[in-house]
Amino acid sequence: MDQLAPLLSQISLSAESFFSGELCQLVTFDKGAGHIHILRSGQVSMTVRNGRPQLIDKPSVLFFPRSCLHELVPIENGTSELLCAYVDLGAKVGSPLALSLPEVIILPIDDMNPLGSTLDLLFKEAFGDTIGRQAALDRLIEYFLIQVLRHVIEIGELQNGIFAALADSRLKHAVTAMHERPSHPWTLDELADVSGMSRARFAVNFREAVGITPLDYLTDWRMSVAQNLLKLGRPIKSVAAAVGYQSQAALARVFTKRVGYAPSEWLKQLESS
Repeated sequence: MDQLAPLLSQISLSAESFFSGELCQLVTFDKGAGHIHILRSGQVSMTVRNGRPQLIDKPSVLFFPRSCLHELVPIENGTSELLCAYVDLGAKVGSPLALSLPEVIILPIDDMNPLGSTLDLLFKEAFGDTIGRQAALDRLIEYFLIQVLRHVIEIGELQNGIFAALADSRLKHAVTAMHERPSHPWTLDELADVSGMSRARFAVNFREAVGITPLDYLTDWRMSVAQNLLKLGRPIKSVAAAVGYQSQAALARVFTKRVGYAPSEWLKQLESS
């Protein structure tokens, strides 16, 4: 069972590299997007949301899954080589993939041996000057992001939110079912049955793991899928059917309550941001 596949299929995963080279001065990152910084060599001081500076003194991946104010400062008299990119994991469409991840994940490269060959390709493109460099680099970063997600899940780094449920041997079946079939009219009894649990035990365990009820999570997931489909230009009637609502009016009511805007207003907000 590929637990990441449904989450990835419902967002438009993308990456755009914007810097590769020697970091010479303080840089503040506050664009409304996620970031990934790969420190190839040297040392930097990292500050997150005006907190205390943290020294990154070995080659590392600094992964910000969603927009987060942060600064990187090269250590004096040192040479710090970095590759930086904007990343989109669906935070603007409410994807649980982006929203359940920690604000920042720091991964020493020495602990990421299975990703070594991808990093070699990334650095070759980033610090080279070949035809098609930008497109190749962006696609490689997208692939690397999936590898990073796979890595942190496999090493047990993610224990909160939906990842806690996906790590549970029984709850993961219901979560994956919701992810794969958002249009299905799921009931609490049916989801409990998928997990092989009683209704009461399933409801308690799910809420303890995720922090909300199963049906609340299902609604949030449907709204995330709906937002992404609207972002891709799908008509609202088609979107309603895709996420389990019998009419666009029914979807609009729930969408407005959960997201804070009617679908058409939300699209305008998205386009202006």
